[in-house]
Amino acid sequence: MKIKIFLSIIVVLSLLTFGLNGQDTGVSGDWELTMQTQRGEFTRNVHFEQDGESITVTMEGRGGGEITGEGTITGDDIEWTLTRSTPRGEFTSTYSGLVEGDSMSGTVEMGRFGSVEWTAERK
Repeated sequence: MKIKIFLSIIVVLSLLTFGLNGQDTGVSGDWELTMQTQRGEFTRNVHFEQDGESITVTMEGRGGGEITGEGTITGDDIEWTLTRSTPRGEFTSTYSGLVEGDSMSGTVEMGRFGSVEWTAERK
């Protein structure tokens, strides 16, 4: 009987430890994202809604308006894609990076325009 109780306690503690370590980093809320481009530095407001490992992203667009996209967060790794329509067709940007508390950083791939570094701070 004591062995069953002991094993049950070990199983519960293991599940709790895995659950706590396996939780996603929380990014829901408003962030300020800064990118270094060939045209200089620019900053955009970004809003994240997180549901488990899924994220919905709403980003302030150039010249106003909003761009929305979706992505994932697994542990501290984050990635999302935004697609916007332009007079020259659709333009897709894929952001990937690492979340560290109230900041994150990474690169954004912009198709034929290459990639740039970005950082973000929670507001």
